[in-house]
Formats: sequence, structure tokens, C-alpha cells
Amino acid sequence: MISEILKKWCAENEIPISAQQLAQFEQYAELLREWNKKMNLTAITDDEGIAVKHFIDSISILKCLTPDKHLQLIDIGTGAGFPGIPIKIMRPDINLTLLDSLNKRLVFLDEVGRQLGMEALLVHSRAEESAQKEQYREKYDAVVSRAVANLPALCEYCIPYVKCGGVFISMKGPDGENELKAAENAIRLLGAKTDRIFKMTLPDESSRTVIIIKKTGNTPSKYPRRGQKINKNPL
Repeated sequence: MISEILKKWCAENEIPISAQQLAQFEQYAELLREWNKKMNLTAITDDEGIAVKHFIDSISILKCLTPDKHLQLIDIGTGAGFPGIPIKIMRPDINLTLLDSLNKRLVFLDEVGRQLGMEALLVHSRAEESAQKEQYREKYDAVVSRAVANLPALCEYCIPYVKCGGVFISMKGPDGENELKAAENAIRLLGAKTDRIFKMTLPDESSRTVIIIKKTGNTPSKYPRRGQKINKNPL
């Protein structure tokens, strides 16, 4: 059923998907369900829910990524691998980094990578800590996040990873534009500007707002601040 849902959606959106990619998605779903029995990865375990709310929701941002080969992409707060792993399945040329603060999730993602035959750099860290390290700061063409933080805080966590000219892609629900208004000051202070907004409806009729924020200059070295300050006093 997962393959059928994915094939239908990809055909409707003119996104090619191969039999091998469909098999990888099926295998990913199996691993997600299997590991979810021993750790809390997702509350969604049915075929339709996984296909729509995890896989299609993740790959819907493919239209926001440039076709450039070997794009450097980092998924901040990746959790069970969304949206990073579905994007990597569809775009195996991308150099993927998955960052999460819980090591047990990265153990799961390492197994997913081995089973699916894909490479990704796994980083066990809080987002605000790695953003101050030279090997990650302003090194990525694209930063993606489905994290639940409000956009002003999420911008401070994510924009420092984006290189000049790159993009931060924030995946939000139907209230995304209201969050964007609240984040305008943060975006400016962090050396970026709002580029585009995409509204979309998933096959289950739920609404999504994808916000593309473009990096226009260097982020001042004092950002990101410590996590408590970010959340209590957003920019």
C-alpha cells in the first residue's frame, strides 16, 4: 500500500520514482515499525499514515531543492529521519547530515542507512552546540527541519548552518505564515531573508506551509545562543 500511495502522488506531481526507491521506502517503513516497539520513534505506524505524513510530507520539498549534484544538506532535529532520509532516497547524490540530540535515534538511523545502502553523516549533538563548530557552521547548501519549535527559535537553531547563498527550508503547518511574521526580526539578525513560501495539501487533506529562507550574509558569531535563552527570549 505504501508503494501505491507514493507512486500515485509522484505521478501526479511529475516526480520520477523507481522500483528500487519504492522498495527502500517499504524497507524503511518496516524498520520504523520494528524499532518503534522498543523506542518511541513515531505515533504513526499504519501504512497510509507513514506514506503520507512521513514520506510524502518529507519529499514534498524536493521542488525547493536545486538540481545541483552533491548538495550539502543537513536535517536538524531529524528524529526518526524525517525529512532527511526520504530526501536521500529520492536524491541519492545529496551529501546528507542527520543531527539529533538523542543518541538512540542515531543508532536507529545508522541501521536504516546500512539496510538501505545509503551513507549519511550522523551527528549526536544539540543544534545550538554544533552550530558553533567550524566543521558545521555555514557549511551547508540547504538546512531542513520538521522540528516543532516556533519559527523564531528554529531560525536561530538552523540559519547558522547555512552557507551564504544557501537556504533554510522550514516545514510548517497551516499557521506557518503567522509564525513567519513573528520570525522576521530573527531572520534579519541572523543574516538572511525570506525567499519564497509554498502552500500545499497532502493526500489526507492536511495543510502544509514550506518557508524558504535565503542566507544573504554571515551570521554574527554570538548566535546561536544557549537553548534556554533561545526559547525564553526569541530574537
